[in-house]
Formats: sequence, C-alpha cells, structure tokens
Amino acid sequence: MEQFEKSNTQAKKGLLEKIKLYLSKKTLPPHTDRRKFDHDFAISTSFHGVHNIVRNPSRIRKVVWLLVVLGSISLLVWQVYSRLVNYFRWPTTTSMEVQYVERIEFPAVTFCNLNRFQAEAAATFGIIFFLWNIVSKVLHLQEISTNSTGSKEAIDFLASERNFSITEFVKENGFYLNSSTLLECEFFGKPCGPEDFAHVFTEYGNCFTFNHGENIQAKEKVSVSGRGLHLLFNVNQEEFTDDPTLGFVDAGITFVIHSPMKVPQFDGLGLSSPVGMHTRVTIRQVKTVHQEYPWGECNPHMKLQNFRTYSTSGCLQECKAWHIKKQCGCLPFLLPGNGIECDLQKFYNCVSPILDHIEVKGLCTVGTHNSSCPVPCEETEYPAFISYSTFPSQKALKYLSKKLNQSQQYIRENLVNIEINYSDLNYKITQQQKAVSVSELLADVGGQLGLFCGASVITIIEIIEYIFTNFYWICILFLLKIPEMAQGAPAPQNHLGNKDSIEVC
Repeated sequence: MEQFEKSNTQAKKGLLEKIKLYLSKKTLPPHTDRRKFDHDFAISTSFHGVHNIVRNPSRIRKVVWLLVVLGSISLLVWQVYSRLVNYFRWPTTTSMEVQYVERIEFPAVTFCNLNRFQAEAAATFGIIFFLWNIVSKVLHLQEISTNSTGSKEAIDFLASERNFSITEFVKENGFYLNSSTLLECEFFGKPCGPEDFAHVFTEYGNCFTFNHGENIQAKEKVSVSGRGLHLLFNVNQEEFTDDPTLGFVDAGITFVIHSPMKVPQFDGLGLSSPVGMHTRVTIRQVKTVHQEYPWGECNPHMKLQNFRTYSTSGCLQECKAWHIKKQCGCLPFLLPGNGIECDLQKFYNCVSPILDHIEVKGLCTVGTHNSSCPVPCEETEYPAFISYSTFPSQKALKYLSKKLNQSQQYIRENLVNIEINYSDLNYKITQQQKAVSVSELLADVGGQLGLFCGASVITIIEIIEYIFTNFYWICILFLLKIPEMAQGAPAPQNHLGNKDSIEVC
C-alpha cells in the first residue's frame, strides 16, 4: 500500500516537472503586447458595458459605467444563486386530469364474513380466537397482552396439540363460498359463481377475491357505467360465530376494493355491509403518479419477489417475512415466500415477539424514499361512495322466504345484498411533476445572463479563454522571475540547508 502511494506521488511530481519544463521553454510576451491583449478583449467581448469603460475618454463616465457593470454583475449573481437554490429544493407541482375511456378495468373485490369460524369448531377449540389473533398479527399489528387469561390456556393447548395446524383449521372451519352462502352472482348481467373467486387468507380468515390478479388475461373490463357486480350473500349466523369479547360483535360481510395486482388490505380500508341491508357502492378509478427522489419519495427500482407490481402492503409483507424467516427459521402461511411453515408453537414463542421487535425498532417502515417500503411510483385506488337501504322489502321478504324455504326472520338476519358499480367510464390521474426541469433552469439562467449582461455561452467561453491566457502568462512570469530573484538573494544559512530551486505554479 505504501509503495502504491509513493508511486502515485512520484507520478504527480513527474507530471508537474514536465509542465514546469514546458512552460519554462516558453517566452513571455512583451508588456505592450499583454496590455494590447487586455484592451482588445475589453473592446471586442460580447459582455455588454465593458467596452464603454475602456473607450470613454471621460473619467466620470468610466466610473459610471464601471458601477453599472458591477451592479449588473451583482444582480446577475444574486438571481442565478436564487434560481439554483430553488432548483435544489426539488420543488414539485401536482396536476389532475380526467381521462374518458370506452372500456375500463374493473377492480378486484375481496369479501369476508365478519364472523370467521364455524360455531361447532370454535366451541370445540375455544382457544382458537386467541391463537388466531396471534397468527394474524403478521398482517395487522394488534396488542396481545401476555398477562391475559388466554396465554395460559394457549400454552396448555400448544403442549397437548403439537400437530394442530391452524392453516387447515381455518380452511376447513372458516367461512366458505358455495351455492348455500353465495345465493346470487351477476357481473354486468352475466351469471358468475364461487368458481370465479380466488381463496385468500386475511385477518378475517377465509376470504374470497373476485377478479383476482393470478391470471392477468382474466381481468375483467367494463364498457357501461351504472352496472357492475351484484352479489347476494347468506352469512348463516347460526353456523358461523366469533368471540364478542374480542370486539367482533357485528354480523355481515366486510369487503375491500383494490387493484387486481395488489394484495387486499383491510386495515382501515375495508367496507362493511350489515345483514338485512342492500349496499350500493359507486366507485371511481384514481391513478396517482409520484416522482422519484429527490423530487418525490418513490423508488422506481424497487421490485418485489412475490408480486408482479410493487405496493407498500406487499413490500411490508415481504419485509416481515424476511425478518421472521431469518430469526425463526420458518415462514407464516399468511405471508408470501417459500419456506417451512411456522407451527403454532413457533407463532407463539418466536413469530409474535419478532413482530413486536420489528414494530418497536422500525425495521419495516413505509413512506419516505429511505424507508424499507417507500411509496409506489404509480398506484391505483378506488374511492367509493356507499349507500344503504333496507333489504328486502315486505313483498320481497315473502318471495325470498318461499324461494329459499326459510323464515322471514332468517332472511332478515342472514342475507346481505351488495352492488358495486362505476359511476362514470373515466379515471382521474393525479400526477406529481417536477416544477423546474434542467432545461427550464438553463433557460432561466440564460435569461438572467442576457437581461443583466447581454451574455451567452459564447461570452462565458470568451471570459474563460481570457482568464486562462492570463493565468498561463502568470505561470511563465513566475518561472522566469523567481529563479532570478533566488539567484540574487543572499546565501541561506548552513543550518537551513541548500535548495536547488523553488517550485511555483
């Protein structure tokens, strides 16, 4: 390493010696020629005002023009500085535009029963509510008190049921979708059924997604507004139940409208339709485009391993999965990726504490460009307007009671009617744009140069050439004069040693 640094130093010294030798061979122009060069530059430069200082015979006018030129240069420096400061603040503007189209992509809709488990299975495994809350923490952070009465029961249950699979339990004993729970399904007048829905796990257990993104070519597009997806659910309250002590006291269907390429996210985004109600949802499509850093907060290079398109929710799931797999050696079935599935013992002893550690330490963060999961550069949202009416009416109640061979009270307490439609065949684009581009900055600076000094790029090159020529002459002057001064100077003291030459420039 030291030899490498020495060789670099010697190379630099050798280069300086070559430059010095080259300059020493050049002759310095006479003083009159140098003065003529300065005069010619002053009267020929395209930098306005300089020739007025040189040519004016009146000293007063020379001073006035000097002040004018210096004042213009000062204003120019101030204006250019303010433009550069503004540019490096990375300002942005936001534009909104409405695009009308003939066909528009219909969103994915994920439906869940507010009551997650079958009553018989939940009665047999009463601890399942507490355990499922621990498991679902991977999707939505929630407080689980370690001193709660459920924790002792959980430890005893885990000790006695080592082969218990919560994945299979939820699949087999959670809400299901068939002809008895999905009574009607229409998409733009065409019949649909349970086979058109994809199963997905959420914090509500078994959920089902219509128009899912597993097959890109299967994504539905619509060409008529005011009509859309119409569903009639039977939540079957007698068969499905949930623990009211944990806050699950409602009956009905919860659903979330999202892009077909995104994972469903119920946290704060889910809509609910209670039993005995007709829920009408009118949606619009809103696309948002964010600028990359430093103008915005997105990172266009962010890719996900398990999702086709980047989203913060998908990124958070992958981030949690990576930390859990690293620390626990297994992967929760609710999170994406390949690995050994975590059993309940691992969930209770390792996964849950790791999730708390991730939250406390901020290991998986969302928002800014330097966070684990920055905002996407482009995202599609579906803001919804929702309204309700009593379902069914008195006449319809009698009709449905006869059709389904159920009592009128059963119809009121179990049926949920949902309609999801587009309000118009258009979408709104909200786009974050750079307020000042590089070309605009150059145009602005060029305008200031022209306004105050009449200067251009050619003017700047003229000034650089003038400065470089004078610097070249100064170097030659020092190389010629300083050795002469050194030879005429008194001999140095013995204790200082002898110096052959002085390197300058």
